[in-house]
Amino acid sequence: MTALATPLRPRKQPVQARSTATIDALHTAVIQVLTREGLSRCTTTRIAERAGMSVGSVYQYYPNRDALLAAVLERHLSGIADAMERVCLDSRGLPVARMAEALVEGYMAAKLRDAGESRALYAVAGERGGFELAARVYKRIETAVTALLATAPDATFEDPSMTASIALNALVGPVRSILDGQATPVFEARLQGQLVLLLTAYLEAGRA
Repeated sequence: MTALATPLRPRKQPVQARSTATIDALHTAVIQVLTREGLSRCTTTRIAERAGMSVGSVYQYYPNRDALLAAVLERHLSGIADAMERVCLDSRGLPVARMAEALVEGYMAAKLRDAGESRALYAVAGERGGFELAARVYKRIETAVTALLATAPDATFEDPSMTASIALNALVGPVRSILDGQATPVFEARLQGQLVLLLTAYLEAGRA
């Protein structure tokens, strides 16, 4: 099942402040129910109760629970891509060491801003076409990083797209270990500094 398939699209988009507030409340309720009760108990009834509205109100915006879950996942992943695109725009023209630092800080901030939300949505991603959506979001970030590397004043890259992909993959695994609860407190405390060292050395290997 694909998160963006027609049956999973919202019934209507919020066009007024009240509608936007309702959508926000529903998305917040989904995260809260997922965090406290898990995916199997994340029903439209529980979501509506948590949001303080009727089940009928939920169906005014989403045809079913899966459509709502897909929308929450899409917003979450798109927010990470938006944040990384801003980092890349703000870092253009900087030396590669500064780029590395900005990329590490930006990615960790985006992924760990709300670790509970990220953890809760992993279960959704596995069953709601999340892998396809994640791949599209990853491509957005890779494209932004590729464009960023092209502006480096002190390095040249034979294949900026491949360099961007490897750099991003170097960030994904260690941060995922934190979200999976596999990281020790020492690992978590030192990770950002170590990733900056790793990425800086890798990018500087392309120094002109």
